Amino acid sequence: MAKILIVDDSRTSRKFLRHVLEADHHEIVDEAENGVEAIQKYKELRPDIVTMDITMPELDGISALREILRIDAKAQVIMVTAAAQKYKVIEAIKYGAKDYLTKPFDAQRIYESIYSVRNML
Repeated sequence: MAKILIVDDSRTSRKFLRHVLEADHHEIVDEAENGVEAIQKYKELRPDIVTMDITMPELDGISALREILRIDAKAQVIMVTAAAQKYKVIEAIKYGAKDYLTKPFDAQRIYESIYSVRNML
């Protein structure tokens, strides 16, 4: 199974993603609350997959995505966004995100996204 870093400023979203992913036997290597922490933890932990919220304080998800891909061009990042922010998802995909999830979350869609990205490894 995949080693996953969850990045989201919402504690509730992080908790939900952790629950769903651990139930599917993935290892959550850590969590981050903003893009600055995400970059730092990515460098340290080198997870297989990162779930990255787009809208966060300090450093947004798209900026963090770009920096992580600068560090590791093979990084597998799945963006997370509110359904109303589809234009930001398009921007993130353009910069190299592998997939996206929308809030409110759907467990089946999370599984599909993880397996799809996992098969890219």
